[in-house]
Amino acid sequence: MILGRVVGSVVATQKDEKLRSTKLLVVETLDPLTGQGKKSYVVAVDAVGAGDGEVVLCASGSSARLTPVTDGRPVDTVIMAIVDTYDIDGTVMFRKNE
Repeated sequence: MILGRVVGSVVATQKDEKLRSTKLLVVETLDPLTGQGKKSYVVAVDAVGAGDGEVVLCASGSSARLTPVTDGRPVDTVIMAIVDTYDIDGTVMFRKNE
């Protein structure tokens, strides 16, 4: 899984039939220890209604095609969760809305 932050969106008026009605978002991967962006980006199908600036969990590869939104579609990365909080060794590293 990939921890990331939504930093943008992709609009494609011409796309594969199987990608119609999908929302494409740009996600910057995060360093979980610092919460800082790694300057590495992926385009992901949004399966959970994520918005700009939200911290999300993504799955990639064949796992990305296991959600109801992505099943049978040509998808390599999917946003499958919006993160509320995460901790490392008992220290809260991120809490939504703080």
